[in-house]
Amino acid sequence: MKAVRYSKYEATLEDLDTADLMAMLQDQLLASGFERDPYDPDPDARPTLDDLYEMIAEALLDAGLVGEDLLDAAMRSDDWRESELGRIVRSLAERLERDGYLRPGDGEAPGAPAPGGVGEAQEPGAARFELTDKSIDFLGYRTLKDVLGAAGAASMGAHQTDAVTTGVETTGASRPYAFGDALNLDVTETFKQAARRGLEHGLVLEEGDLWVHESELTSSCATVVLLDCSHSMILYGEDRFTPAKRVALALAHMVRTQFPGDTVRFVLFHDSAEEVPIHRLATSQVGPYHTNTAEGLRLAQKILARQRKEMKQIVMITDGKPSAITLPGGRIYKNAYGLDPLVLGETLREVGACRRSGIQVNTFMLARDPELIAFVQRVARMTRGKAYFTTPGTIGRYVLQDFQARRTKMVN
Repeated sequence: MKAVRYSKYEATLEDLDTADLMAMLQDQLLASGFERDPYDPDPDARPTLDDLYEMIAEALLDAGLVGEDLLDAAMRSDDWRESELGRIVRSLAERLERDGYLRPGDGEAPGAPAPGGVGEAQEPGAARFELTDKSIDFLGYRTLKDVLGAAGAASMGAHQTDAVTTGVETTGASRPYAFGDALNLDVTETFKQAARRGLEHGLVLEEGDLWVHESELTSSCATVVLLDCSHSMILYGEDRFTPAKRVALALAHMVRTQFPGDTVRFVLFHDSAEEVPIHRLATSQVGPYHTNTAEGLRLAQKILARQRKEMKQIVMITDGKPSAITLPGGRIYKNAYGLDPLVLGETLREVGACRRSGIQVNTFMLARDPELIAFVQRVARMTRGKAYFTTPGTIGRYVLQDFQARRTKMVN
């Protein structure tokens, strides 16, 4: 009889789960230029395949998954990408593409020849890659889980307001029926009203007898997230833009999964402002820009005007004072020294326009200069919004919990 030998299966690096690998790459994929050169940022920088290979190798090393023999062979090689470690890294990159986390950049078809598939060997810097919707959703979920934990649960698809209406979920109170109310009858009170006229001819109901239960009015919300990507977001010894991007991804995931009736759009503002899709936001970089808050608010209002939602809000994440405006001819006026009256006046005009349109502006300030605090508090008062003075480490908790709770409060 033929003997069969069994041995213990030992996993290799190539067996690493791609979801675990994406979690290891999370911070590197969302990097905003701080580690590259905060004093000379490149707003057009996008990661290349070589960058991806280095990210994967560094993540494996940091996790202690690379053996000494494998590392020594790579160090002795003229080009580490041609070593056994390089082959494993390219294989993992190919798996990320096959599993739908990455795709070739610049509109190239997956699996195409150079500069094509993510795992193909390329000229250094010749090909780029992009994050897919799957990876964006994954990174958003990871951030949401990290920031909120168990507090991430929220009632499905509904923001609480101060108003009440007649619906299914009651608050315990009831009132006389008014034309247009849902017939969520308070049967006991309705019969009581009819019985007051007597029961000589039986119980006869009239319109005035009808009472209905009150319930909390819930509403859908349109949100524009304004992200400051001016130079100061990475200039002063800390990366403030990457945490802001992480919050944006988490907010997008929260809206998709917990508030399906809501919409959320993203605008970057610097010398000017532009709307960016969520997959482009993830790889956006800080540039040598000023802070054109007025132009960001103007674009956000245009976006919200097209949204048919009962509630509209702007979530602005910034670390600096307004320092630029767009003049009527299109020229950008800049002044980085103090609060320029011309810049401040134009910015507050846009804040006033938000108030007249019923748009609440909630500002999350990553700096604590006295004049900035006064400016942000003024914006909050004008639009009945909220002002939060926070840090890159705590901004996620403030933004996400504020979006869920819909409470009116000031945190100083």
